[in-house]
Amino acid sequence: MAIVGSTASGKSAVALEVACQLGDVELVSIDSMQVYRGMDIGTAKPNPAERSDVEHHLLDLVEPTVDFTVAAFRDAYAEALAQIVRRDHRALLVGGTGLYHRVVIDDFDLPGQWADVRTALEADEDTASLFERLRTLDPAATGKIEPANRRRIIRALEVTLGSGRPFSSFGPGVDDYQPSDVVQIGLRWPRDVITARIAERVHLMIGGGLVAEVRALTDTGFSRTAAQALGYKEILEMLEGRMSEDEAVAMIITRTRKFAVRQERWFRRDPRVRWIDVEHDAVAEAAPIVIEAFTA
Repeated sequence: MAIVGSTASGKSAVALEVACQLGDVELVSIDSMQVYRGMDIGTAKPNPAERSDVEHHLLDLVEPTVDFTVAAFRDAYAEALAQIVRRDHRALLVGGTGLYHRVVIDDFDLPGQWADVRTALEADEDTASLFERLRTLDPAATGKIEPANRRRIIRALEVTLGSGRPFSSFGPGVDDYQPSDVVQIGLRWPRDVITARIAERVHLMIGGGLVAEVRALTDTGFSRTAAQALGYKEILEMLEGRMSEDEAVAMIITRTRKFAVRQERWFRRDPRVRWIDVEHDAVAEAAPIVIEAFTA
C-alpha cells in the first residue's frame, strides 16, 4: 500500500494514523531527502515521538555529504521490506519522490554509474550543447527531459556513453504503467489550499529552527544531491549573503509550490492511483479509506 501526493498534502499524518490504528503496519519513507541524517526540519521528517510510536524505515541512511542514488535507495528498500515481512507486518509506503516510488513499485532495471564519464561531462558548462549531444545519441530520452535540467541530461549521457546503450532503453520507462500489487492512494487538495498549506509549513520550519539546522550542517558540507533539497538550497544562499532571510523564505515558498505542481502531475499520470479529493482534514477524510483498502 502507498500514499502519494504533493508536499504538504498530509501524507505522513494519514500514514501515521493508519499505522497506529492497525498496529501491524510499518511506514516506509519514499523520500529522496529524508535519507540524510541531520536534515530533519526542512524535510519534514517524523519527530522522535512519532518514530517511537510506529516503526519507520529509510530515514537517516547516510550523511548529507553523500551523493545518494536511486539504485542505493532501491537496495535499502528491499532490505527494509524483508525486515517487515520477517515480522509478519505490512508496509505502508509514504512520500512524494515520484521516481523512487516507481522504482520500488515497478522494480525498474536501473543502469550503473561511470564516474569518469560523468566528470568529463560536468566539465562542459554548456548545458544546451549537452542536450543536443543527447538528442543525437538518444532522441527518446530528450523527449522526456527538460532542456534546462542539467543534472538529468548529464546522467542520461553518462549512462548512454558508459553503457554503450541508450539511457531510454533501461527499464520499461516511466510512462509504462503495468499492473501492480501495490495499491496507491493519492491525496489531492484544491490548488489554492495546497498553496496556503505550503506557505504555512515553510513558516513553521523557519520558526522551528531551519536556519540553525542548515548552519550546523555547513561545517561538514552538502553533497551535490543534498544541496538541492528545497529549503536547504535557499538557506545556504542566504547564509552566503546572496539574499535576505525574507527573500529566502519567499523563494522557498515559490519553489516548493512549483515542486508540488510537478509532483501532482507526476502522480496524476499514473492511472493506478486512486485519488481522494480532500476538503478539510486529510486524516479524517483519508485514513478510513486507506484502512478499508488495507483490510479489503
